[in-house]
Amino acid sequence: MDPIRNPFAPGAGSPPPELAGRDSVRQKMQLCLGRLRIGRPAKSVMLIGLRGVGKTVLLDKMMRDAKADGIITIRIEAPEGRSLPALLAPQLRLALLRLNRIAKAADHAVRGLRALAGFASKLKVTFNDIEVGFDYDPEPGLADNGDLEGDLTMLLEQVGLAAQAAETVVAIYIDELQYVEEAQLAALISALHRCSQAQLPLTVIGAGLPQLRGKMGDAKSYSERLFDFPEIGPLNSEESSAAIIKPILSEGAGIDANAVELIISETKGYPYFLQEWGKHAWDIASQSPITVNDIECASKEAIATLDESFFRVRFDRLTPKEKQYLRAMAELGPGPHRSGDIAGVLIRETSSLGPIRSSLIVKGMIWSPTHGDTAFTVPLFDKFMKRIVPDKDW
Repeated sequence: MDPIRNPFAPGAGSPPPELAGRDSVRQKMQLCLGRLRIGRPAKSVMLIGLRGVGKTVLLDKMMRDAKADGIITIRIEAPEGRSLPALLAPQLRLALLRLNRIAKAADHAVRGLRALAGFASKLKVTFNDIEVGFDYDPEPGLADNGDLEGDLTMLLEQVGLAAQAAETVVAIYIDELQYVEEAQLAALISALHRCSQAQLPLTVIGAGLPQLRGKMGDAKSYSERLFDFPEIGPLNSEESSAAIIKPILSEGAGIDANAVELIISETKGYPYFLQEWGKHAWDIASQSPITVNDIECASKEAIATLDESFFRVRFDRLTPKEKQYLRAMAELGPGPHRSGDIAGVLIRETSSLGPIRSSLIVKGMIWSPTHGDTAFTVPLFDKFMKRIVPDKDW
């Protein structure tokens, strides 16, 4: 099998050769944008799911769909330690400059650029990481009060008015949204609420870990009325088969049905893992069709690769106490687990482990499906923890 022709693409946000099982979410997003374009209300979409389910890939695909329909899109990722205003300001400037080139939207776009100048200059005192070029002087009283919620609302209103005049939509795509601080998230939700009330064609499409839904609810109680929260999970058997078989067939090769079943069993249908197994199976197979024996060999290679990259990069960010907490979770199985059970494994009081648990939630390693429960955000991480911290060390 020619490795140059290998169709599989494991990687952070790398688009797979076959985006299986996500058509309904894409159609929901297209419906949202279509309604906004004609001035009708529509809930936007927040993609919720564990690591490795393809949220970033889906977010980017939905953005490309929107671009193809003439929507003005901007894309940001919310890493830890950066403020939302700093991430938004440069991208909003680019969107307004594009709208400024449309004659019927030019006046609104210029006013939006003035609002952006006031927004950035006033909030730079609070968020000193804001860096954006000013194309026009600020307009006194326009998004320059120094209050994030009020100023962001006024700024997004101006962007929405420009989009309305241009008869298009501005769609803001934000990945890793769970890392945005709650007060900043509240300001964003409030601004979107105002745009929705004014029937302006501006929306935010986000992606984040499962705790994002609860975090948005804590930030603004009405967020559930502004957004749909589709859960992006593992693929079912039929979808997983398509993700493996179609790329192989597209290269003129084949794979045995039992080999496909073994890949699905090993990966549990998680899209990122399917790509890893597919890549290694292709590289190991000496000829078509790919067999069960090829998959058995590929499994060893895929697990080693995941341990050194996908899993290890997260493990290395942890403190010794955090590693011990996760190893205790792994001892109990894939989860979710009651906090008291984890404390029991560690022979500690539940209350004494609260700071460690909170730190792991902030780092995006665990989340709470229900009150008192704790689960990994990374699929199969329990097995990795047992490999990296064997029984004798534990």
